[in-house]
Amino acid sequence: MLHTRTLAVAAASPLLVESILSSWLLRVPGSHVASNRSIGDRALNRGEISREDMLESYQKIREKYKSKKLPQDVNPKGVFACNELDLKEVQVYGFDYDYTLACYKPSMDYLLYNLGRDMLIQKYKYPEGIGNLEYKKDFAVRGLHYDIEKGLLLKLDSFLQIQFGTVYRGLHPVPDDEVLRLYKNRIIPIAYVEAPNKHSHKDGPHRTKMVQLADLFSVPEMGLLCNVTEYFLRNHIDYHPEILFRDVKNSVQSCHPIMHGMVVQNVSEYLEQNQDLKRFFDRLKKANKKMFLVTNSPFHFVDIGMKFLVGDDWKDYFDVVIVQARKPKFFTEESRPLRIYDEVNKTQLWDRVTKLDKGAIYLEGTVKQLQDMTGWRGHQVLYFGDHPYSDLADVTLEHGWRTGAIIKELTHEISTLNNPKFKENANWLQMLTGLIEEHQDYEGPDVQTVLDEWIKERDKLRNEIKRVFNEQFGSVFRTYHNPTYFSRRLFRFADIYMSTITNLLEYSTHHTFYPRRGVMPHEYTSYFV
Repeated sequence: MLHTRTLAVAAASPLLVESILSSWLLRVPGSHVASNRSIGDRALNRGEISREDMLESYQKIREKYKSKKLPQDVNPKGVFACNELDLKEVQVYGFDYDYTLACYKPSMDYLLYNLGRDMLIQKYKYPEGIGNLEYKKDFAVRGLHYDIEKGLLLKLDSFLQIQFGTVYRGLHPVPDDEVLRLYKNRIIPIAYVEAPNKHSHKDGPHRTKMVQLADLFSVPEMGLLCNVTEYFLRNHIDYHPEILFRDVKNSVQSCHPIMHGMVVQNVSEYLEQNQDLKRFFDRLKKANKKMFLVTNSPFHFVDIGMKFLVGDDWKDYFDVVIVQARKPKFFTEESRPLRIYDEVNKTQLWDRVTKLDKGAIYLEGTVKQLQDMTGWRGHQVLYFGDHPYSDLADVTLEHGWRTGAIIKELTHEISTLNNPKFKENANWLQMLTGLIEEHQDYEGPDVQTVLDEWIKERDKLRNEIKRVFNEQFGSVFRTYHNPTYFSRRLFRFADIYMSTITNLLEYSTHHTFYPRRGVMPHEYTSYFV
């Protein structure tokens, strides 16, 4: 029964699978938790152990590892709960557009990269040789931090610790000893990463020294940043890291209107079709749910995309449509008036907006106006977005909305988690770690030698597990053993998360999502002995 419960947890919380495996393996005889000796006895009476005994322990654990049945697969269409969410309470469904309703093909990354690269040359007069730098699609992952003082791209965990092996200057990793020289410590001070009293997503008077790249549009931006850095380094061109970062960011962002025009001209080239989206909307409509759209994108871009995804009648599903909302300002400011968008003349009207009409298109405005004019408030609203900060943070912290995150990378991550070889490696990593911990306090002439061999094997295994997600930076959701900084924020601001919005079709509109009871470190023994 314990085995079944553990597998259920692993299925519900795929990003913590290594921790779950650890909990499962704690019941293996010979692990330090399963021992009946007290902590004091172990510390004082460890005694000596021979190399032969240590190797025998290794072999026994290895045999147990081979005999263990692997956990069941994670459902790739699952919806994963960070907080309890009862859909019966939800009367209003709100949506972002980009990477929430509309998910893009890899061609979008190439387009933004190429446009940004050309803009660097044309507007900012960067060297012509940069035009030969091609986009490396599998180089970066979402959620990394860029140190604007040191010019490094790196990955932090939920404790603000740098994950060694994931610090890059240009396209090359920075050795661990150099990382320690640069930062003096593996843990980054919070003031270096987070501005005071902010959710780390707003530029204000208190600028941080590290900037997190937290949405999918930033992935090609990171690729361009690292490619140009590498070009400067190889050609011995002096540069200022912050200036480079600002130029790359501004170049890519200023190309968005150009990108919008190109996508409108050939929407099927860039947008992934989702045949289930219309069926999802129909289900919500049949259940008498209200729906609204709040997006930063312009209307002509959204209109073409939604017609491609849902049909010409897409606006009929929505009670309110707001474009060019300028999130997160839409959620934080109170003084920007809503404006009506004239679809015929493609311009903004100056009329005062006193009510929100179905079928009309609005732009800018604030969440306060949306709530005041509709009466939609608090837990009756469930809003979906892809960005933990600009989409989800303020609405959950300040307005009490329920939130859902659409994390496209889950498709790749879950596919990797379900690979039998990954499961075997993750299983053995936990058992080997327990073996090292169990034997580290023994004495004997060969103890340290054997431990060094085990630690070397463990390090190799950890790197293999990391590389199957991404060669340079590993998983979006975890470092070697901790959740990433991105995961920490995601789990804080999202009640539920999934790979695509239509995963909700697997559940009824009155389903309750229950987060699994996570096992805390001090609870391991009471749960699993």
